[in-house]
Amino acid sequence: MNRRELIEVIAVASLAGTTAAHAADPPPAGHEHHDHAAMMKYHDLVVATSHCVNTGDICIAHCLMLLGNGEKELAACAKSVQDVTASCTALRQLAAANSPHVAKLAAVVGDICSDCETECRKHEAKHSVCHDCAEACAQCAKECQKAAA
Repeated sequence: MNRRELIEVIAVASLAGTTAAHAADPPPAGHEHHDHAAMMKYHDLVVATSHCVNTGDICIAHCLMLLGNGEKELAACAKSVQDVTASCTALRQLAAANSPHVAKLAAVVGDICSDCETECRKHEAKHSVCHDCAEACAQCAKECQKAAA
């Protein structure tokens, strides 16, 4: 297993473990009166943005490694993914807090994810991390559209 594959496994495992652990937890004692479903109105958006950030971090690392080796073809991809990770991080935090600003930001982040998907698709045949990032961006854009509606 190379370093890239190890990073991918760790990222996916940490996301899956976090999501599964929180989904299976019963309400803590004394908190049964809380409407936990309403408190996590944007659960799917939080999961999608988290996956997009994790996948994007791997893609950026890959792009930077290749850029460092003189391969400039991934410069636009790295810039696009940087926009995704920054914007998805902000949206994830607002969505987890059920902020009233989620819908407005989700519309913008959805566009950013769509742009990144388009850029990553240019390289996906040659670089599996670009394919993975494009897929994560496509899913995140769908969740953003739902939240923006």
